[in-house]
Amino acid sequence: MEKELIIRKCLKCGAVIKEIKDSKSAFKCCGEEMKKMVANTEEAAFEKHIPTYEVVDNKIILKVNHVMEDEHYIEWITILTEEKECTVFLKPGKNAECKFKYVPGAKLYAYCNKHGLWSTEVK
Repeated sequence: MEKELIIRKCLKCGAVIKEIKDSKSAFKCCGEEMKKMVANTEEAAFEKHIPTYEVVDNKIILKVNHVMEDEHYIEWITILTEEKECTVFLKPGKNAECKFKYVPGAKLYAYCNKHGLWSTEVK
């Protein structure tokens, strides 16, 4: 799949923005350039951040094996296809899981408030 989720984060205040189309230019926040988040590159436990899924009745049941505490949790989960993007926002104390329509080749993303962006592709 050609599409990519483009996320930038301010390293000072933690603000996060999503670009609809990669502008190749710098975005600034708090007087500094925002960092482009690259999925699966943070030093953190891989198995606790990568979205996993199973296909049941043409749906994806997506889960992230991660703590959901006030200070450390998965903030949101996104599915990205060639035609659509759907994001589910999560809260501490809830499970990091949701359901989406099964679309082979889609990309699944999970965003940890401490360890950044993680992704996997739907087979």
